[in-house]
Amino acid sequence: MPEFRTPPPLERGDRVAIVAPASNPAPEAPHVYERGLERLRTVFDLEPVEFPTATKDSAYLYEHPEERAKDVMDAFEDPDVGGVVTVIGGNDQVRIMDFLEPDVLRDNPTRFYGYSDNAHLSLFLWTLGVVSYAGPSVMTELAMDGELFDLTVEYTRRAFFEESLGEIRPAAAFTDEPGDWEDEDALEEPRETEPNPGWTWAGGDSRVEGRVWGGCLEILDQAFLAAKNLPDPDALEGTVLALETSEEIPDADWVAGALRALGERGLLERFAGVLVGRAPARSHVEDRPPAWRKRYRQRQRDAITSVFAEYNPNAPVVLDVDFGHTYPTIPIPIGGRVEIDPGTETIRFR
Repeated sequence: MPEFRTPPPLERGDRVAIVAPASNPAPEAPHVYERGLERLRTVFDLEPVEFPTATKDSAYLYEHPEERAKDVMDAFEDPDVGGVVTVIGGNDQVRIMDFLEPDVLRDNPTRFYGYSDNAHLSLFLWTLGVVSYAGPSVMTELAMDGELFDLTVEYTRRAFFEESLGEIRPAAAFTDEPGDWEDEDALEEPRETEPNPGWTWAGGDSRVEGRVWGGCLEILDQAFLAAKNLPDPDALEGTVLALETSEEIPDADWVAGALRALGERGLLERFAGVLVGRAPARSHVEDRPPAWRKRYRQRQRDAITSVFAEYNPNAPVVLDVDFGHTYPTIPIPIGGRVEIDPGTETIRFR
């Protein structure tokens, strides 16, 4: 396992680089993008600085993966930049990895914020021993319709300005309703929320502590298929797996199959514990009814817990944690240390 460093926290008034290392719908929905930038200024007292990719559309970025990698490296090297915030995720960041220079990122540790497709970068930073954060992104959490969720603000401030998140708690309510980016007035209407029943605990009952590794399962699948950004299996011994699925709404059988393949590689048995982000059950493509969403999330829980019961029954598994593709979100540190205590049902980052 590499020797880890948590980059220095930001200070209020700092400049933060805005980059698009994944996709970028900002040119098609500038009102959403600008709202996210304004929230950085007014809610968090940070000064966003647009790097070149932040103004390029997704088609251009797809054709120029080297420019996406350069933006990330330039942002890390810039002594006037305190942190790097992504515009949004996507589905092709795997194509930029060969253009990244490890020494640039390792020698200039900077707080990086992004999830979904940006998990590729977090996995890469993990192999370099640099802690990163699973969120926020400009056009998702930061541009949330209505007011920002209090939980998002609280833990994003910690991720920006403090050494660690400390103990986290479940949100009182959540949403997986997608935003309507075509209607500018829709940004003023809060998204529909539903009560949060809290975390679901499964697996072992012993307290564990370890470094966090992982991210969006669909991206982990890509990383293993491409054999990119993967640590030596021995480096995962005693770590805590962070796992979540995206608005692509993968079938529970696919989730179980992907995890089972990791089990057959001898990886699942290495994790001391597991944190699972709440599964979104709605997307821009289809708005399923509440009963369907409830069944889908239960199938996801059953799929995940059954695989770990087979391959690592002693690992405590905590499901429905507030990170990933539902809101509010807690930007958990990938590479940071976390303690999971089933006895007190607490999660604490250190």
